[in-house]
Parts: sequence; C-alpha cells; structure tokens
Amino acid sequence: MESQRSFLLIGLALVSFLLWDQWQKDYGPQPVQPAATEQASVEAGNEGVPSSVPMSDDIPASSNEDVPGVTPEAKPNAARMIHVLTDTLDLQIDLVGGDVIKANLVKFPLTQESTETYSLLRPTDGLYVAQSGLIGRDGPDANRSGRPRYDAEQQEFVMQGDTLSVPLTWQNADGVAVTKTYNFTKGSHDIALTYTIANNSSQTTTFQQYAQLKQTTQVPDGGNMFMPTYRGAAYGTDEDRYEKYPFDDIEDKNLKVSTAGGWVSMLEHYFVSAWVPPQSQTNNLYSKLVQNQYAIIGFTGTPVNVNAGDTVTVGSELYLGPKDQDTLEGLANGLDLTVDYGILWWLSKPLFALLQFLHSLVGNWGVAIILITVVVKGAMYPLTKKQYESMARMRNLAPKMQQLKDRFGDDRQKMSQAMMELYRKEKVNPMGGCLPIILQMPIFLALYWVLLESVELRHADFFLWITDLSVKDPYFVLPVLTGASMWLLQKLQPTTVTDPMQQKIMQFMPVAMSVFFLWFPAGLVLYWLVSNIITLVQAKLIYAAMEKKGLKSK
Repeated sequence: MESQRSFLLIGLALVSFLLWDQWQKDYGPQPVQPAATEQASVEAGNEGVPSSVPMSDDIPASSNEDVPGVTPEAKPNAARMIHVLTDTLDLQIDLVGGDVIKANLVKFPLTQESTETYSLLRPTDGLYVAQSGLIGRDGPDANRSGRPRYDAEQQEFVMQGDTLSVPLTWQNADGVAVTKTYNFTKGSHDIALTYTIANNSSQTTTFQQYAQLKQTTQVPDGGNMFMPTYRGAAYGTDEDRYEKYPFDDIEDKNLKVSTAGGWVSMLEHYFVSAWVPPQSQTNNLYSKLVQNQYAIIGFTGTPVNVNAGDTVTVGSELYLGPKDQDTLEGLANGLDLTVDYGILWWLSKPLFALLQFLHSLVGNWGVAIILITVVVKGAMYPLTKKQYESMARMRNLAPKMQQLKDRFGDDRQKMSQAMMELYRKEKVNPMGGCLPIILQMPIFLALYWVLLESVELRHADFFLWITDLSVKDPYFVLPVLTGASMWLLQKLQPTTVTDPMQQKIMQFMPVAMSVFFLWFPAGLVLYWLVSNIITLVQAKLIYAAMEKKGLKSK
C-alpha cells in the first residue's frame, strides 16, 4: 500500500541519516577546540591538584601533560593477589596499589549456556583495569619509588551473608596508616570504596583521592552500520549529564574538566564500568593516552587535610556490571544515560518502562515485545486511519487531476493554482498522508533503540528455536516471515506509481529489507513482524470502513 511504502522509504532514509550522524559523532573528524577555551579547561582541570605531587606512570601528576598513565607490567604473581567472590562479582585485587585488575560478572555467562562468565575487567588479553589510590603531598601513591604495597589478612574473601568487607592496610614510617576497604552488598554490582586515614604522626598530612579506568584502545566496538554500538569512554558533569569521549578524542586531546559531582566510565554494548566520586564535592575529570595504546579516564577529588592525631574517611563508588538504568540513575546524575538511546532518549525511556511493566505481567521478553507493539500500534491507530483515508481521497481525485493535466499541459503555474483550488473544494490535504507517518516515526525509532540497547534482552528466551532475543534468528525464520508480511502489504493495494524503475524498487523492497533483517537481533525482527501483521489487520478494518463511506480503497 502507498502508506506502507512511504513509511518504509522515509524510515530507511531517517535511519540511514541517524546512523551516519552517530558515526560522524563517534568516529568522524572532531572540531578543534579554540586555544583560549582549551587553556581555560586545562586550568580548571588542575584546580586543587597539589603542585608537589611527584610524577609517575601510574598515578595522576601535577603537570598539565603528565596526567595518569599506565606502564605495562609483568603478570602479577599470585602472592600479591587476593580473590573476592560475591553472588554478583568474581574479582582479583592486586595488593600493589590495591587495584581491581580482574572482574567477572557471575550472573552473566559469556555465551548462552556457557559455564564461563563474562569478563569485564582483565589484566591480560587486552588490558582493562580499575585503579584507585591517594595522592597529594603525603599520599602513598605519590611516592617516587612506586605504588604502595598493601597487606591483607587473607587471600580469599567469599561473601557469606548480605555484606562483605575487604580491608587492605598500609602504614609509613611516620605512623600514618591507611585502610583501603572494598565494601560489597549482596545482589549489587556497586562497590563502595573507602579510605580511612589515621594520622599518628606529629604533623598535618594532605591527601587527595583519585580513581581511573585504563583500557587498551585496540578493541573491537562490536557493532556494524545497521546496529551501531559504542565502545569507549564517557563522562558526566553538572552541566553535561552524559558525554561520550571516544578513544580517538583521547588521542587528540586530554579531558580536563572541573565539576560538582560527576562520573567517568568505560562502555560496552550491554555493560559499563564507572567510578563515581563524592557527589557533594568538586572533582576534576581527566583523560590520557599512554604509549599510544592505553586510554585512561578518571577523576581526582578534593584535597583533604588530616591533623596530627585525627582520623578521616574519604570514599567513592565503583560500578562493574550491566547497564541497569534504575541502579545507574541512583548512583549519579546522568549515569543511566550510558544506556544510549540517542536523541530520542526522552521517548525511549518511557517505552522501556512500559516494556518492563509488560514483562512483569507475562514473564517473557518476547511476549512483552509483542504486547508493547500492540499497545503502540493501537495508540497510533487514529493517525494510521487518518493517513489511509487521506490517501484514499487523493486517489479518488486522480481522474480530476488527469483532467487538469490535459487542460493546462506544461503551464506549471496554472496547473499548481488549479490543483490548490481542487484540494480546497474537495477538502483534501495533500500532506494529510505524510504527517501521520512523520509523527509515528520517532516512536518506532525510539522503540528500535530500546530493543537494541536493553541488556534485559541479552540471552532472553522467547520460544522454540528463539532462545536469545539479542542475536539473529539462527534459522532466519523471522526475517523471512517479515519479508512475506511486507509483500502482503504491497499486494493489499496496487501501486499508482507508473514509472517502471520506481515499480521495480517497490517490488524489491521486501527482499532488501529481509536481507537486512537476517543480521538483526531476533527481538527487533519480532517487533517489526508483529507491527506488519497489525498493520495488515488495521488496513482491512480501515478499508472496510472507507467502503461504507463510499471511498474507494483501491
């Protein structure tokens, strides 16, 4: 039918534009920042960083150039590793620096029915670690001789109850003691990190917290032109809730931003690692490329003075897990936007909430997709009806339009005036068939991104052979059925297009779309198939109603 063909053409054009626009943002050339602005950013980024901090490859430094870096080390020996196991995380912590160098997500298998869990952080096979420490004038990580070596009471920590604390201790020759504690909660991927600083020396000491994520830039992004996914860094400030910072940007220039609160992260398709500093303090966000292969994004906190004989506690939060919007929203402002719905996020979020609600009723994500498609198509039925009726009136005017063409020939001005008079007389809006399509497109695109980005669909079972809605249909049944449904929509009403080339393009459209759908996740194809079936039903109902009104539907 004309409406379906128009919908497909507009949809393909709009999706292509959005994909191209997103590709340009992520991978295209970036504008050069004016010198004055960059200098201001550098100054803002260095506020509160003590000038006396010694430079090191592994910690934030005081100069404008030597912000955190990374030096590849030999594989840490087992003697300095501690193992932490909870119901959600399987971690390795290096006692040198007290960094999390390995993190497996217990509840997320690498592949469906695999016994191997998904590895988010790793020290080998593509470095990706979460570092943290204390710098400042007296910080243990500011020592020129290297990172501090912490002590732990045991090498194995296993969660037995609802919480688990993993304390690491360090003390210098002056009597300043630091206890670095990782605090875990049952069922959570959020880790609360605290530093308890006991100053047993005779003078005031100064410390500054920092934390950073390091990852090799030589990693695949995991997406393609039809299903783009982002892999790289991102951050949030009090002014910009969510900003991507691709590895290419890190190579070009260092991020230096001062903000109240804020956060930094590394993103994958369904998972995220993020450092969240104290949200009530001013923090400095930074990035750095080291040895042309390691990208770093991190933060430094507000300097803390500890008087002689006093004890002070500072802390931050480390999130290692899936892109769970509800959890991320509670950690920091804008962190939930790492579930990247693009420019239609304001529409995608309520659609996702509706999808969650429907899933809570039926317990199956495939059935929930069917139900949300029914709801959305039902809500848009008045627009669809108006669209079809408007196009039917336009078709009924075809004989009169032909008469005008025969009468005025090549006189375009008179032909245009006569057409407008005919539209006014017959009370027909020539744009009446296009406006409903334009209004519907944002909803369809928003739902598209919901189904593409939601980690809830990863390894989600539907029925029979569809055991994972986040990957392609293994037998391509859904794409073939979708192509067949599009063909039926075309046959429902003969085309009025007379140009042979346009006719061939329209006839080829179902085949082309079916080929595209071969690689789409099964959840997306299911959504499109159900949408087509509902459109067929709605078209039959609308045509029957038009026939009763004396409007020809063909």
